[in-house]
Amino acid sequence: MVDNKMLQVTFILLTFITLFLFYRATGKNMHVVKLFFLWQIVIGFLAFIGVFKNKPMLFPLAILATILLTIYCLKKISIDKLNTNYLLGIHIIRIPVELCLYQLFLAGLIPEIMTFIGWNFDILIGVTAVAILIYRLVSKKRISKAYYMIWNSIGLLFLSSIVIIAILSSPLPIQQFAFNQPNMALLEFPYCFLPTCIVPIVFISHILLIRKL
Repeated sequence: MVDNKMLQVTFILLTFITLFLFYRATGKNMHVVKLFFLWQIVIGFLAFIGVFKNKPMLFPLAILATILLTIYCLKKISIDKLNTNYLLGIHIIRIPVELCLYQLFLAGLIPEIMTFIGWNFDILIGVTAVAILIYRLVSKKRISKAYYMIWNSIGLLFLSSIVIIAILSSPLPIQQFAFNQPNMALLEFPYCFLPTCIVPIVFISHILLIRKL
């Protein structure tokens, strides 16, 4: 039995934790964090009053705006001020997010293919991020650039694949998957924060880790 209230509270908490980690990872760059926070207020309000659920075709516009915001923020983040430990910490968020997605599947709000028992392998990046961070903190040694490049490349591949699956599973004219149980959760509050906050910040973290090399 899925506790919807608890799941919603958990997801809101995960969004705030992601923003906090992003703040620390970018060298306390309040400008970009404020932009993402204000954007979530707008997206959250629209989702809360049912705009995206009633008119799903409006959600791609929100995603497009999120992409533009992501590109802008990438340009405003200084490489010299980055904290790689917090950048890795952002990827650990992928573990509880995947557990939440599984609960949403059980609640009938997303299809199985969007979970770790389907075609979503994102949780593996979260688990390996824990291992990498522990190794860095305990051994005080640097991990080779080649390993980092491979890990980040795989992380971007997994992230991109689940984004495509989520889009093609949504109730849009381009839907290709999950007609019996489409991706409805991301059109609702607070799960709308996944594609408009958590996913872009995870993407930014990968790009910043690669730039740091």
